[in-house]
Amino acid sequence: MEPFFEDNFFPLPEEIPREFAGVLPLSLDHYLSGGVLHKWDGPFREVRSPVCVRTSSGLSGMPVGRYPLMTGKESLHILRSAREAFDHGRGEWPSMALTRRIEKVEGFISKMMPSKDLISRILMWEIGKTYKDSQLEFDRTVDYAKGVIEAFRKVCTSTREPITGHGIVGRIERMPLGVVLCMGPFNYPLFETFTGLIPALISGNTVIFKTPRFGTLLYQPLLEIFRDSFPAGVVNEISGEGKEVIPPLLSSGMIDGLAFIGTSTVAAYLRGLHPRTQRLRCVLGLEAKNPAIILPDADLDLTVKECITGALSFNGQRCAALKLFFVPKHRAELFLAKFSAALAAVRSGMPWQENILVTPLVEPGKPAYLAGLMGDAISRGAEIMNSGGGSSSGTFFSPALLYPVSPSMRLYHEEQFGPLIPVVPYNDLEEVLRYGAQSNYGQQASLFGADPEVLSRLAGHLMHHVSRVNINCQCQRSPDVMPFTGRKDSGEGSLSIEDAPFAFTLPSIIAARDTLAHRKIIGDFGEGAEG
Repeated sequence: MEPFFEDNFFPLPEEIPREFAGVLPLSLDHYLSGGVLHKWDGPFREVRSPVCVRTSSGLSGMPVGRYPLMTGKESLHILRSAREAFDHGRGEWPSMALTRRIEKVEGFISKMMPSKDLISRILMWEIGKTYKDSQLEFDRTVDYAKGVIEAFRKVCTSTREPITGHGIVGRIERMPLGVVLCMGPFNYPLFETFTGLIPALISGNTVIFKTPRFGTLLYQPLLEIFRDSFPAGVVNEISGEGKEVIPPLLSSGMIDGLAFIGTSTVAAYLRGLHPRTQRLRCVLGLEAKNPAIILPDADLDLTVKECITGALSFNGQRCAALKLFFVPKHRAELFLAKFSAALAAVRSGMPWQENILVTPLVEPGKPAYLAGLMGDAISRGAEIMNSGGGSSSGTFFSPALLYPVSPSMRLYHEEQFGPLIPVVPYNDLEEVLRYGAQSNYGQQASLFGADPEVLSRLAGHLMHHVSRVNINCQCQRSPDVMPFTGRKDSGEGSLSIEDAPFAFTLPSIIAARDTLAHRKIIGDFGEGAEG
């Protein structure tokens, strides 16, 4: 294996562009509860960036700032605020007309827009996402919110007319659940948190959002805007160790909805904390091991192009990333040669640099974990196929193309969530289809081939095991108008734009005998709800 790193891969402190270094360090020393920004006087978590700098004593993560390490005491205080604001559905927010709630959310989005550049820079430092992709995450968050607003308006319009039948007249209303807990992940700490928070709010719920361990400081510019945009107690924020602040909330039995992005193991634990699990409405985005299935007639140039971005966008730290590659054995040599050449052209570096695909990793110990997966595969017969693959320094791990990978290896089964590219040779397509059927995961798959009949047949089979089949393109969440969910251990529910109005509401019906008087009552009820 050839050396990959140069001594100057990480910068000296003075080499960091001033326009990016100027936002640091940050101190998030307040939390939002009950419409008040409370000063935090307890312990803090010190945040260091995955971006290291060279010092006389070695590599050191750039200090980014600090945020509160809150406790169960604050959790219950925040929960009381959210419950009081909901007030069994009689609070100001759930009683407010949908049109007014939409106006409030639109006002919030408008007020957060001037913070785009600051939030993007903080996001870049906190999780190592490129500045360009950090800006795109902000834009996508805003676009999602606007799309959800239009979806709510559409649903509202479609349910205005009364329903009649068998002498009964009625009207369906979508009613909020109560208090919704939103927990976003570190890889999309703004977007994925807002995919739960925005529809939960518009639905009339009050919300508690737990910031991710990595990706908390970006909320500093937003807390005051939340406070000023919504009635007291409608939006509440908590930070700290999840094992400290989340169990008191769920075990209280007073959380009605949970939007969680993480692992199936943690999701099962969280759900189990609730004393009445049947009352907890969950929308879950969980882990995946999305396969790319390369057929014998696939266009390998197109395939490799899609697979490179599918495997390495944000270092492969996406549940929708491609994480296992099946290639016909007789085409493996050519596929590997083309993939290795494409990897050689991939630019790695610091997140403020232009045209960078691979950056330092934010999770402590992640390079060592990836090295362990790689070492296990090598010990069982795999080889690193690209020059410099698997080299590491500090928080950086160079993408590694591994072949041949087999079911005897951890990398075949475990979600690597990083820049390891395992390639599995196959002789019979039935081997691949068995993987799809037997895997614990069922989010997506990508099929690469040319024969429409074969692609259609295989897609029809795979759709019994995954929630999305991509033809000649990488796995991905977008566009947000399409459902994004998973089978098996990969997810539950959907927060796509079209599904959002139904995620945190339940249908409730007002009905009566079909008379003119009753029609007027039901009609007036509808007008009042919108007035």
